[in-house]
Amino acid sequence: TETVYGLGADATNKDAVAKIFAAKNRPSFNPLIVHLSSIEMAEKYVEIKPLARKLSDAFWPGPFTMVLPLKENSGITDLITAGLNTVAIRVPIHPVAHQLLQKFNGPIAAPSANKSGHISPTTAQHVDDEFGNEVGMIIDGGPCINGLESTIVKVENDQLILLRPGNITKERIEEVLDTKIEAGNKPTENPVAPGQLKSHYAPNAKMRLNVLEPEKGEAYLSFGDMKQRKNMLNLSENGDLEEAAANLFLMMRSLDQLGLNTIAVAPVPNDGIGVAINDRLKRAAAPKD
Repeated sequence: TETVYGLGADATNKDAVAKIFAAKNRPSFNPLIVHLSSIEMAEKYVEIKPLARKLSDAFWPGPFTMVLPLKENSGITDLITAGLNTVAIRVPIHPVAHQLLQKFNGPIAAPSANKSGHISPTTAQHVDDEFGNEVGMIIDGGPCINGLESTIVKVENDQLILLRPGNITKERIEEVLDTKIEAGNKPTENPVAPGQLKSHYAPNAKMRLNVLEPEKGEAYLSFGDMKQRKNMLNLSENGDLEEAAANLFLMMRSLDQLGLNTIAVAPVPNDGIGVAINDRLKRAAAPKD
C-alpha cells in the first residue's frame, strides 16, 4: 500500500488469516487491520456513525485507519479482532492495492509483511528477504510513498482516541473535527489495534535515541544538516519530516544489515509527522521481552 507492504488474506476465511499469524509469529491477542475498496464496502461490516463518516470523508482513501463497532454477522473472523466487538478498517489510496481490493470485492486483512516486531517493509525486496518461499506471491508496487504505517483512531460514539500516530497527524484530525482529541498511543499489552505493543518495528541491533555524536563502532541514523560519517545514513539532509518518514524503515533496515551492535539515532523534532517517527523509534528502541 502507500504506507508499507502488507501480508494479505481473506478477512472472512479463518484458515487464511491463521496463516498470517503463523507466518509473522504474531501473538493472537494483537488485532489486524482490514482493508476495503470503499466506504460503501466498509458499511457492510462496521457501524459508521456521523463522526466516523466525517473522518472517512476527509481521509479515505488514504493512510488512515478507524477502529469501529462490528456489525452482527459481519463474517469477519474473530482471529482478526482478537475476540473484540470492534475492528480496524481502512481504505488505501495506492492504485495497486485499490485495484486488488476492487477485483477481490471483499475485505482483506493485511498487517505489515514482516515477522512480528521486526522493521516494517517498504519494498518488495524487503518482503522477499523476510519470508522467501513462505509466501506464494509478492505484488511489486514499487517503493512505498509514505513509509510509515497508517494513523489509527478509535471512534466510540462521539469520542475519538488516537491509538497510533502516522502521516495523518493529530493536528489535521483536530482541524477536520474542530476539537481537541485524546492521545491513547501509550504502550499496552492489551491492544485494540496494531502498533500498540511496547517493542515493535525493531532491528537486530540495539538502538540509542537522541544522539548528537555517535560512539566509535556505532551505525548512525542522522537527520538534518550533519557531517557525513562512516556507517551513517541521513533521514533528510534538508530536515524534511515527510522525507524522513518515507526513509525511516528503509534506512533502519540498511543500517541493521551492517551487523553492528548499536544504531545511534539523531534527535527528530517531535511535531507534525515527527510525532509518528518518534513513536516508531521509541518502540524500536524498547527492550525486547
